[in-house]
Amino acid sequence: MRRIIAEEQTPGRRRRSEEKKTAILDAAENLFITDGYERTTVDAVAARAQVSKRTLYNHFSDKEIIFLRVLGRVHESLLGTIRAAVDEELTTGRDLREALTTFAHRIVDRAFGSADYLTYRRLTAQPQAVPRPPEGNRGRPLSLLEQRFAELAADGRIRAPRPRVAARHFTALTISLAQEALMGDQDDTGPADLDDIIADGVDAFLRAYGAGS
Repeated sequence: MRRIIAEEQTPGRRRRSEEKKTAILDAAENLFITDGYERTTVDAVAARAQVSKRTLYNHFSDKEIIFLRVLGRVHESLLGTIRAAVDEELTTGRDLREALTTFAHRIVDRAFGSADYLTYRRLTAQPQAVPRPPEGNRGRPLSLLEQRFAELAADGRIRAPRPRVAARHFTALTISLAQEALMGDQDDTGPADLDDIIADGVDAFLRAYGAGS
């Protein structure tokens, strides 16, 4: 009978464990942003999350691991936004110019304009040294676009013998330039300016990679 009761309680304990883990990460994210990585202590994270240090250490071995998990969580959310944009905008049969333009706008508006991106920048742009995520994480968004460009090339929609290079060029011509305009010194950058930047970038990309180029 004891064994059966213990098994029935396991899902509840697992749920409470996940809730505490989430609380720890939420608390740590807030402290890393407001106080910085160096000044944030494990004690402070545990107190903010309202868990014991023992509970915290049951989930995470040290502050560096907590920081990387916080960063990874934000990165995964951003990656999900980009993946959805690739899947929903760069669809088969859609006018390519329209698809590329809408995709670029969506990345600029929903990814770079999101709270997740702001959090990611605040976490990684701290003046003191902070743990860095694996190098492979940085290339994952580009890999999503590379894969879709490879499919477009296979369908004859674009000429891209090196899809990753094409993905880099597209990003540089559209999304990166729009991002630079938004983060630059000029405060008067508006929607019309972003429209022009992205439209010009898509034109340049299609001149280089369009099937009829």
